[in-house]
Amino acid sequence: MDPATIAGVVLALLLLYVGILVEGADPMSVFIIAPMIIVFGGTIGAGLASSTIKDTLYAITTSPRWLFFKKPDANDTVETIVGLADRARREGLLSLEDAARTVDDMFLREGLQAAIDGTDPDDLRDMLESRIFSKRSEDKVSAKFFNNMGGYAPTIGIIGTVVSLIHVLENLNQPDELGHMIGAAFAATLWGLLSANLMWLPMGARITRCSELEASHMELSVEGLLAIQAGANPRLVGQRLRSLMPPSEVARHQAAEGKKAA
Repeated sequence: MDPATIAGVVLALLLLYVGILVEGADPMSVFIIAPMIIVFGGTIGAGLASSTIKDTLYAITTSPRWLFFKKPDANDTVETIVGLADRARREGLLSLEDAARTVDDMFLREGLQAAIDGTDPDDLRDMLESRIFSKRSEDKVSAKFFNNMGGYAPTIGIIGTVVSLIHVLENLNQPDELGHMIGAAFAATLWGLLSANLMWLPMGARITRCSELEASHMELSVEGLLAIQAGANPRLVGQRLRSLMPPSEVARHQAAEGKKAA
Protein backbone atom coordinates (compact mmCIF):
# COMPACT_ATOMS: atom_id res chain seq x y z
CA MET A 1 0.00 0.00 0.00
CA ASP A 2 1.17 3.52 -0.83
CA PRO A 3 -0.05 5.76 2.03
CA ALA A 4 0.91 9.10 0.46
CA THR A 5 -2.60 10.57 0.19
CA ILE A 6 -3.79 9.42 3.61
CA ALA A 7 -0.54 10.54 5.25
CA GLY A 8 -0.66 13.90 3.47
CA VAL A 9 -4.25 14.66 4.49
CA VAL A 10 -3.63 13.61 8.10
CA LEU A 11 -0.46 15.71 8.26
CA ALA A 12 -2.23 18.77 6.81
CA LEU A 13 -5.16 18.48 9.23
CA LEU A 14 -2.80 17.95 12.16
CA LEU A 15 -0.78 21.06 11.29
CA LEU A 16 -4.02 23.00 10.84
CA TYR A 17 -5.08 21.89 14.31
CA VAL A 18 -1.70 22.93 15.74
CA GLY A 19 -1.91 26.28 13.95
CA ILE A 20 -5.32 26.97 15.49
CA LEU A 21 -3.93 26.16 18.93
CA VAL A 22 -0.94 28.43 18.37
CA GLU A 23 -3.32 31.23 17.46
CA GLY A 24 -5.01 30.67 20.82
CA ALA A 25 -8.35 29.75 19.27
CA ASP A 26 -10.62 26.85 20.10
CA PRO A 27 -10.20 24.13 17.40
CA MET A 28 -13.83 23.13 17.87
CA SER A 29 -14.86 26.57 16.61
CA VAL A 30 -14.03 25.26 13.13
CA PHE A 31 -16.03 22.03 13.41
CA ILE A 32 -19.53 23.47 13.11
CA ILE A 33 -22.16 21.08 11.83
CA ALA A 34 -24.32 23.44 9.73
CA PRO A 35 -21.51 24.80 7.46
CA MET A 36 -20.10 21.30 7.03
CA ILE A 37 -23.50 19.96 5.95
CA ILE A 38 -23.89 22.80 3.44
CA VAL A 39 -20.39 22.37 1.99
CA PHE A 40 -20.12 18.59 1.84
CA GLY A 41 -23.75 18.01 0.95
CA GLY A 42 -23.76 20.73 -1.69
CA THR A 43 -20.44 19.58 -3.18
CA ILE A 44 -21.49 15.95 -3.47
CA GLY A 45 -24.84 17.03 -4.92
CA ALA A 46 -23.11 19.22 -7.51
CA GLY A 47 -20.73 16.39 -8.37
CA LEU A 48 -23.69 14.07 -8.90
CA ALA A 49 -25.48 16.67 -11.02
CA SER A 50 -22.44 17.01 -13.30
CA SER A 51 -22.12 13.26 -13.87
CA THR A 52 -24.29 10.16 -14.13
CA ILE A 53 -25.46 7.83 -11.37
CA LYS A 54 -23.34 5.02 -12.78
CA ASP A 55 -20.19 7.15 -12.97
CA THR A 56 -20.77 8.58 -9.48
CA LEU A 57 -21.25 5.15 -7.92
CA TYR A 58 -18.18 3.84 -9.75
CA ALA A 59 -16.03 6.74 -8.54
CA ILE A 60 -17.17 6.35 -4.94
CA THR A 61 -16.99 2.55 -4.78
CA THR A 62 -13.51 2.39 -6.36
CA SER A 63 -12.01 5.19 -4.23
CA PRO A 64 -10.78 2.75 -1.50
CA ARG A 65 -8.74 0.92 -4.17
CA TRP A 66 -6.98 4.14 -5.11
CA LEU A 67 -6.42 5.14 -1.49
CA PHE A 68 -4.78 1.79 -0.72
CA PHE A 69 -3.12 1.49 -4.11
CA LYS A 70 0.02 -0.62 -4.34
CA LYS A 71 2.37 0.18 -7.20
CA PRO A 72 2.97 -2.83 -9.49
CA ASP A 73 6.51 -4.17 -9.26
CA ALA A 74 7.91 -3.85 -12.77
CA ASN A 75 11.06 -5.79 -11.87
CA ASP A 76 9.02 -8.83 -10.82
CA THR A 77 7.01 -8.63 -14.04
CA VAL A 78 10.18 -8.44 -16.13
CA GLU A 79 11.63 -11.46 -14.34
CA THR A 80 8.41 -13.38 -14.97
CA ILE A 81 8.37 -12.46 -18.65
CA VAL A 82 12.05 -13.32 -19.12
CA GLY A 83 11.44 -16.72 -17.51
CA LEU A 84 8.47 -17.34 -19.81
CA ALA A 85 10.48 -16.21 -22.86
CA ASP A 86 13.29 -18.59 -21.96
CA ARG A 87 10.91 -21.54 -21.65
CA ALA A 88 9.05 -20.63 -24.85
CA ARG A 89 12.33 -20.40 -26.75
CA ARG A 90 13.46 -23.83 -25.52
CA GLU A 91 10.18 -25.75 -25.54
CA GLY A 92 7.83 -23.76 -27.74
CA LEU A 93 4.96 -21.40 -27.02
CA LEU A 94 2.49 -24.20 -26.26
CA SER A 95 4.66 -25.30 -23.33
CA LEU A 96 3.50 -22.17 -21.46
CA GLU A 97 -0.07 -23.47 -21.14
CA ASP A 98 0.44 -24.60 -17.54
CA ALA A 99 2.68 -21.66 -16.62
CA ALA A 100 0.01 -19.20 -17.78
CA ARG A 101 -2.34 -20.39 -15.06
CA THR A 102 0.17 -19.54 -12.33
CA VAL A 103 0.74 -15.91 -13.41
CA ASP A 104 -0.75 -13.58 -10.79
CA ASP A 105 -1.16 -10.55 -13.05
CA MET A 106 -4.57 -11.00 -14.72
CA PHE A 107 -3.71 -8.77 -17.70
CA LEU A 108 -0.46 -10.65 -18.33
CA ARG A 109 -2.15 -14.02 -17.82
CA GLU A 110 -4.98 -13.34 -20.24
CA GLY A 111 -2.62 -11.85 -22.82
CA LEU A 112 -0.32 -14.86 -22.55
CA GLN A 113 -3.26 -17.21 -22.99
CA ALA A 114 -4.31 -15.32 -26.12
CA ALA A 115 -0.77 -15.63 -27.50
CA ILE A 116 -0.74 -19.39 -26.75
CA ASP A 117 -4.09 -19.74 -28.52
CA GLY A 118 -2.44 -18.47 -31.70
CA THR A 119 -3.74 -14.90 -31.86
CA ASP A 120 -2.08 -12.91 -34.64
CA PRO A 121 0.60 -10.56 -33.20
CA ASP A 122 -1.03 -7.45 -34.67
CA ASP A 123 -4.44 -8.51 -33.39
CA LEU A 124 -2.94 -9.29 -29.98
CA ARG A 125 -1.36 -5.84 -29.76
CA ASP A 126 -4.59 -4.15 -30.84
CA MET A 127 -6.62 -6.14 -28.31
CA LEU A 128 -4.29 -5.42 -25.39
CA GLU A 129 -3.85 -1.74 -26.27
CA SER A 130 -7.63 -1.39 -26.51
CA ARG A 131 -7.93 -2.77 -22.98
CA ILE A 132 -5.38 -0.25 -21.76
CA PHE A 133 -7.24 2.57 -23.50
CA SER A 134 -10.55 1.46 -21.96
CA LYS A 135 -8.98 1.29 -18.51
CA ARG A 136 -7.54 4.80 -18.85
CA SER A 137 -10.88 6.15 -20.02
CA GLU A 138 -12.71 4.59 -17.08
CA ASP A 139 -10.17 5.90 -14.59
CA LYS A 140 -10.44 9.40 -16.07
CA VAL A 141 -14.16 9.36 -15.23
CA SER A 142 -13.35 8.78 -11.54
CA ALA A 143 -10.60 11.41 -11.52
CA LYS A 144 -12.88 13.95 -13.22
CA PHE A 145 -15.62 13.34 -10.64
CA PHE A 146 -13.31 14.29 -7.76
CA ASN A 147 -11.70 17.15 -9.70
CA ASN A 148 -15.15 18.56 -10.43
CA MET A 149 -16.02 18.48 -6.73
CA GLY A 150 -12.73 20.24 -6.03
CA GLY A 151 -13.90 23.02 -8.30
CA TYR A 152 -17.37 23.26 -6.80
CA ALA A 153 -16.44 23.13 -3.10
CA PRO A 154 -14.95 26.67 -2.70
CA THR A 155 -17.96 28.27 -4.41
CA ILE A 156 -20.41 26.26 -2.33
CA GLY A 157 -18.44 27.34 0.74
CA ILE A 158 -19.05 30.96 -0.25
CA ILE A 159 -22.75 30.18 -0.74
CA GLY A 160 -22.79 28.72 2.78
CA THR A 161 -21.15 31.88 4.10
CA VAL A 162 -23.72 34.08 2.37
CA VAL A 163 -26.57 31.98 3.81
CA SER A 164 -25.08 32.31 7.29
CA LEU A 165 -24.52 36.07 6.90
CA ILE A 166 -28.18 36.46 5.99
CA HIS A 167 -28.95 34.79 9.29
CA VAL A 168 -26.56 37.24 11.00
CA LEU A 169 -28.41 40.22 9.50
CA GLU A 170 -31.67 38.81 10.78
CA ASN A 171 -30.29 38.86 14.31
CA LEU A 172 -28.69 42.31 14.58
CA ASN A 173 -30.80 42.89 17.66
CA GLN A 174 -28.62 40.33 19.49
CA PRO A 175 -25.18 41.98 19.55
CA ASP A 176 -23.82 39.47 22.06
CA GLU A 177 -24.30 36.66 19.53
CA LEU A 178 -23.01 38.46 16.43
CA GLY A 179 -19.36 37.47 16.86
CA HIS A 180 -20.18 33.78 17.15
CA MET A 181 -22.59 33.88 14.20
CA ILE A 182 -20.13 35.71 11.93
CA GLY A 183 -17.40 33.22 12.84
CA ALA A 184 -19.73 30.34 12.02
CA ALA A 185 -20.55 31.99 8.70
CA PHE A 186 -16.92 32.06 7.59
CA ALA A 187 -16.46 28.43 8.65
CA ALA A 188 -18.35 27.48 5.47
CA THR A 189 -15.76 29.23 3.30
CA LEU A 190 -13.00 27.52 5.27
CA TRP A 191 -14.50 24.07 4.73
CA GLY A 192 -15.07 24.77 1.05
CA LEU A 193 -11.41 25.62 0.53
CA LEU A 194 -10.21 22.92 2.90
CA SER A 195 -12.20 20.09 1.35
CA ALA A 196 -11.26 21.13 -2.18
CA ASN A 197 -7.52 21.31 -1.53
CA LEU A 198 -7.14 18.51 1.03
CA MET A 199 -9.69 15.98 -0.20
CA TRP A 200 -11.22 16.28 -3.66
CA LEU A 201 -8.36 17.64 -5.77
CA PRO A 202 -5.68 15.41 -4.16
CA MET A 203 -7.93 12.39 -4.71
CA GLY A 204 -8.43 13.28 -8.36
CA ALA A 205 -4.67 13.77 -8.82
CA ARG A 206 -3.95 10.46 -7.08
CA ILE A 207 -6.33 8.53 -9.33
CA THR A 208 -4.71 10.07 -12.40
CA ARG A 209 -1.20 9.20 -11.21
CA CYS A 210 -2.04 5.66 -10.07
CA SER A 211 -3.91 5.00 -13.31
CA GLU A 212 -0.85 6.06 -15.31
CA LEU A 213 1.37 3.75 -13.25
CA GLU A 214 -0.96 0.82 -13.91
CA ALA A 215 -1.24 1.65 -17.61
CA SER A 216 2.57 1.91 -17.96
CA HIS A 217 2.90 -1.47 -16.28
CA MET A 218 0.36 -2.95 -18.70
CA GLU A 219 2.23 -1.46 -21.67
CA LEU A 220 5.39 -3.12 -20.38
CA SER A 221 3.52 -6.43 -20.30
CA VAL A 222 2.33 -5.94 -23.89
CA GLU A 223 5.90 -5.56 -25.16
CA GLY A 224 6.94 -8.62 -23.18
CA LEU A 225 4.08 -10.75 -24.50
CA LEU A 226 4.82 -9.83 -28.11
CA ALA A 227 8.50 -10.66 -27.56
CA ILE A 228 7.55 -14.07 -26.11
CA GLN A 229 5.26 -14.72 -29.05
CA ALA A 230 8.04 -13.79 -31.49
CA GLY A 231 10.48 -16.18 -29.79
CA ALA A 232 12.95 -13.40 -28.93
CA ASN A 233 16.15 -14.03 -27.01
CA PRO A 234 15.30 -13.89 -23.25
CA ARG A 235 18.33 -11.76 -22.43
CA LEU A 236 17.38 -9.22 -25.08
CA VAL A 237 13.79 -9.31 -23.85
CA GLY A 238 14.96 -8.34 -20.36
CA GLN A 239 17.13 -5.53 -21.71
CA ARG A 240 14.30 -4.24 -23.90
CA LEU A 241 11.78 -4.21 -21.08
CA ARG A 242 14.13 -2.57 -18.58
CA SER A 243 14.79 0.19 -21.12
CA LEU A 244 11.08 1.03 -20.78
CA MET A 245 11.28 1.28 -16.99
CA PRO A 246 12.17 4.43 -15.00
CA PRO A 247 15.97 4.54 -14.46
CA SER A 248 15.48 4.71 -10.68
CA GLU A 249 13.67 1.35 -10.67
CA VAL A 250 16.35 -0.24 -12.85
CA ALA A 251 19.07 1.09 -10.53
CA ARG A 252 17.21 -0.25 -7.49
CA HIS A 253 16.94 -3.66 -9.13
CA GLN A 254 20.63 -3.69 -10.01
CA ALA A 255 21.55 -2.72 -6.45
CA ALA A 256 19.39 -5.55 -5.09
CA GLU A 257 20.97 -8.03 -7.48
CA GLY A 258 24.42 -6.80 -6.45
CA LYS A 259 23.64 -7.44 -2.79
CA LYS A 260 22.39 -10.97 -3.60
CA ALA A 261 25.57 -11.71 -5.54
CA ALA A 262 27.71 -10.45 -2.66
